Amino acid sequence: MPLSGLDIFKLLPKTNCKDCGFPTCLAFAMQLAAGKVELEKCPHVSDQAKESLSEASQPPVLKVEIGVGESMFKVGEETVLFRHDRTFVNPNAFAVLINDNEGDSEIEKKVNAVNNLKYERVGQTLELNAIFIKNTSNNKDTFLKIAEKISSMTAKPLIFSSADKDTLKTVLSLYKDRKPLIHAIDSSNIDDLLNPVKESGCPVAVRARSFDEISSLTEKLRSSQIKSIIIDIGNRSLKEDFFNQITMRRAAIVKKDRLFGYPTIVFPCDMTDDPLKEALAASVFVTKYASIIVLSNAEPYNVFPLLVYRQNIYTDPRKPMAVEQKIYEINNPGPDSPVLLTTNFSLTYFIISGEIDSSKVPSWLIVMDVEGQSVLTAWAAGKFVPELIANYIKKSGIEQKANSKEIIIPGYVAQLQGELEDELGDGWKVVVGPREAGDVTKFLKNYKSG
Repeated sequence: MPLSGLDIFKLLPKTNCKDCGFPTCLAFAMQLAAGKVELEKCPHVSDQAKESLSEASQPPVLKVEIGVGESMFKVGEETVLFRHDRTFVNPNAFAVLINDNEGDSEIEKKVNAVNNLKYERVGQTLELNAIFIKNTSNNKDTFLKIAEKISSMTAKPLIFSSADKDTLKTVLSLYKDRKPLIHAIDSSNIDDLLNPVKESGCPVAVRARSFDEISSLTEKLRSSQIKSIIIDIGNRSLKEDFFNQITMRRAAIVKKDRLFGYPTIVFPCDMTDDPLKEALAASVFVTKYASIIVLSNAEPYNVFPLLVYRQNIYTDPRKPMAVEQKIYEINNPGPDSPVLLTTNFSLTYFIISGEIDSSKVPSWLIVMDVEGQSVLTAWAAGKFVPELIANYIKKSGIEQKANSKEIIIPGYVAQLQGELEDELGDGWKVVVGPREAGDVTKFLKNYKSG
């Protein structure tokens, strides 16, 4: 059973030093028991207490790492049921299913699609995370041949799935350095796979159709000090798996049941033969609450909406998405190119920069740090005001890049024009640009300095 706040408090130094950011040790203990802070926040806790509190200090849903190197991904570490309560931590991983009885050309096509599918959006790279290799043929040699082929073609993390325990033992031995996910341990093979899994250090999925069986499997793994566990429960049914995901997340977070406190895997690829319905089912599990989502294909028209949706869900609602404060060069500007100003709210930047790019007019875009707020919000908060804007423009280095001392400001803050000119002084002229981003292209094409 997890420790209560009072149990944790008894093991803390009780100095009320506030170094953890909380007014008292008791307040810190209550937050630790709720899984909302890490034990490391207390710099004075003893080693003995750390050992006793190690379980209580872990998040309700434990972290699991799959793969190695730059492609490695993390799932779990979740502490809340709803994103607005705090934030979701590690984004879902999308894996693409490859059956070992597929033809070589189809396998190569899928692997290349997974490797090459990549999008840049609001400063982040959106991509698929893993390849799920299934022993559909039920032939060990066929599976090992395909596993070797795929592993040589990609650095993406691999998930090996077979109903044959000897096949799983073999891939554990051959690929343990890549830290693949082994799918799956169940009641029929757990005794044979316990030691190979423990020795390899690879994460493992447990599969069952009932909560009782899942808890029995995870308890047995935990008693063997195996904690990198993924849970697979259900009959590949949208309705049933949706219910199971919510039930397990509530058990882990609300009831603090460690036996269900692990990331999960779901299979929209097995729920329907219609790719669009599959994408729809996958979108359900982005929010409720699957950690790994297995898809049947890597077609961009199916995958891109899911990647964007995941990105939107797994941002911290307390922190606006922001881009770097600096001067951006668009369409290879020169000394006589126009100079525009905006804020570092990522959506504002990418919309405005896109419109400038579409205009084909070489331009300088000065992006000012206003803590990720939009133009009007930053102005209302006193962060996008003439004095601060003028100070930044003078320090930005734009005068070494552009000959003209003209700067175009967003139309929604036209009221800043006169005061900003006064703050800038030295012959600067402030031009009021369009209010709507969609009018920027036409504005630039007709713009003449002076």
